[in-house]
Amino acid sequence: MSMGHTASPQDTVGGLTATEHRLANGLRVVLSEDHLTPVAAVCIWYDVGSRHEVRGRTGLAHLFEHLMFQGSEQVKGNGHFELVQGAGGSLNGTTSFERTNYFETMPAHQLELALWLEADRMGTLLSALDEESMENQREVVKNERRQRYDNVPYGTAFERLTAMVFPDGHPYHHTPIGSMADLDAASLEDARDFFRTYYAPNNAVLSVVGDIDPEQTLAWIERYFGSIPGHDGKRPPRDGSLPDVIGEELREELREDVPARALMAVYRLPHDGTREADAADLALTALGGGESSRLYNRLVRHDRTAVSAGFGMLRLAGAPSLGWLDVKTSGDAGIAEIEAAVEEELTRFADEGPSPEEMERAQAQLEREWLDRLATVGSRADELCKYAVLFGDATLALSAVQRILEITPEEVRAVAAARLRSDNRGVLVYEPTPTTDEEQGTETEGEQK
Repeated sequence: MSMGHTASPQDTVGGLTATEHRLANGLRVVLSEDHLTPVAAVCIWYDVGSRHEVRGRTGLAHLFEHLMFQGSEQVKGNGHFELVQGAGGSLNGTTSFERTNYFETMPAHQLELALWLEADRMGTLLSALDEESMENQREVVKNERRQRYDNVPYGTAFERLTAMVFPDGHPYHHTPIGSMADLDAASLEDARDFFRTYYAPNNAVLSVVGDIDPEQTLAWIERYFGSIPGHDGKRPPRDGSLPDVIGEELREELREDVPARALMAVYRLPHDGTREADAADLALTALGGGESSRLYNRLVRHDRTAVSAGFGMLRLAGAPSLGWLDVKTSGDAGIAEIEAAVEEELTRFADEGPSPEEMERAQAQLEREWLDRLATVGSRADELCKYAVLFGDATLALSAVQRILEITPEEVRAVAAARLRSDNRGVLVYEPTPTTDEEQGTETEGEQK
């Protein structure tokens, strides 16, 4: 078997292990044996996301995720779904700024089918890709854009805020959904070139987790993936680094048909894979991670100016991570009042840091979330791929919990003081459009139509 080096197993949380292997064509393979239930998860991460796209061709990574379900040489039309579901499995794919992934969870005895299907589309998709499937999926993605972004309350908030904090020309300035105009402009040749460049075995990590025989699994992987040629034409993603602090508050107000006033903000945070990112995650968890958090207690329980208040983190490796604040107001509460309360709480947190109870609760919450992700075979397969693609070592996924528990309260306070500042955020304010009755009365000041 034409394998390269094989990493030794690494024992960590709950005795979980993972081994890494490499095929001669460059495909990295991660295996994690777990006989608790008779299922096996297959996950493949291609090192391509919207950050690899160029101006005028946004949305190509996401469009391609859809094209991968349109059939390959030996699997026609919707066959991928039909074969997996017919065998009692489930499947899907997603696109982010930094990767495109595909995954199946199968009864263990159907593992070979999932591996064969993934290999068939990696090796032969171009033979099935034609104008008809391209047009079909272009319309599907445009409909997805309408349903998830353009025609739902607050739907374009994420797109607007990322465009604010990642300046024009930055690889993360646009989100993976892409623009309607760019989706229309994408040609079949664009798609073929994209596939040849990024859907090569040496640009992918394949993980298999669950009730598996590692030796048999490696033999299947070598049989189905081993003959697919590598490709050396990939361009590295453009540099996504930025100053730690924006240097000013960026702000936009929208008047739309939304259920309630909303205050949303995005802060630039440390890159994923750093100790500072873990500290930032703990800060946001203490401040806005659930109903026991500081902002929820202040705005929803105490002031009663909001019906919801959350602060979460989008971890990014190739650009600053994002801290996402989302507050929906209650009744006639004004945005200025809410902003003043948020600012007061952030300032106090930056000065004093988390209380011992907040620190303990935040660490317990993140630990539980990590352990939940490692507990299911599908999520563990995804985490192993993530750490292999973004950080070069799949086994880092198994020790992530430990790193969270090593962070000190002072590190949490310091990152909040350095980053959760009014000159380091993009702010989006939603004001509901007036009801018909209000429209018949006097327009409020500044509400010009």
